[in-house]
Amino acid sequence: GGTVIGSARCQDFRTREGRLKAARNLVKRGITNLCVIGGDGSLTGADTFRAEWSSLLAELVKVGGITAEEAKKSSYLNIVGMVGSIDNDFCGTDMTIGTDSALHRIMEIVDAITTTAQSHQRTFVLEVMGRHCGYLALITALACGADWVFIPECPPEDNWEDHLCRRLTE
Repeated sequence: GGTVIGSARCQDFRTREGRLKAARNLVKRGITNLCVIGGDGSLTGADTFRAEWSSLLAELVKVGGITAEEAKKSSYLNIVGMVGSIDNDFCGTDMTIGTDSALHRIMEIVDAITTTAQSHQRTFVLEVMGRHCGYLALITALACGADWVFIPECPPEDNWEDHLCRRLTE
């Protein structure tokens, strides 16, 4: 994914100067179509880039970064956005790209530690990713038969620790 290849969360792109550089690079290479796969940051950045495209081209022409003819050839920018996030928190999608892979990896870890927990008669607490969305935690809990699950959408009540300890000693 983007994290591995180093394309995730480009700080330069958050500034107009960074987007000017990106626009110039696209124009110079004749690229007018982008497929952006990412989460909130990537898709928000792509939408900003789309909204600013005309003004970015005009500014590049003004400062001599590109020619007027290059700007004319690149007057449009087609962007396709695909949600690539393990959080599975994008409205209107059944499952985002990355969610199933993340769940598969989590279940591998659960399988690996279950034997250790049973052999040592211990309780293990597993934290999974998902930022403000409890989808991965909830589905993992259902898939592995967890005794307890915490999700951001339904915070635990006061004194949950006592209740959990009672459950574990029953």
